Amino acid sequence: MNTADPTLICSAKGCRTPAVWVLAWNNPKLHTPERRKTWLACEEHREYLSRFLGVRDFLKEVVTLADWQEAQKSAEKDAEGESGPDPAHG
Repeated sequence: MNTADPTLICSAKGCRTPAVWVLAWNNPKLHTPERRKTWLACEEHREYLSRFLGVRDFLKEVVTLADWQEAQKSAEKDAEGESGPDPAHG
C-alpha cells in the first residue's frame, strides 16, 4: 500500500514514517460515545498501536488513511449542505 501522505506521520513513539492507517478510538471515561480521537499508523506499527488501544477497550475502528480522508470530506460536505450543485446558482 503506497497511499501515504508524507505530511502525516505515524503516532508510534519515535517513528517518522508516513501514516497509511487511521486508528479511531475513544476513552469512555473521558469522551462521549460518538467522539473519536485518532492515531495514525504506518504499516509496521498498525498492529502494535491497535493492540495497545484494544486491550484498553478504546479501539473503535481501523481504516486506511485514504478512506478516512474521503469519509471526512463527505461528512464536511453533508454538514455544509453541499450534496450537489445549487440550482439557484447554476
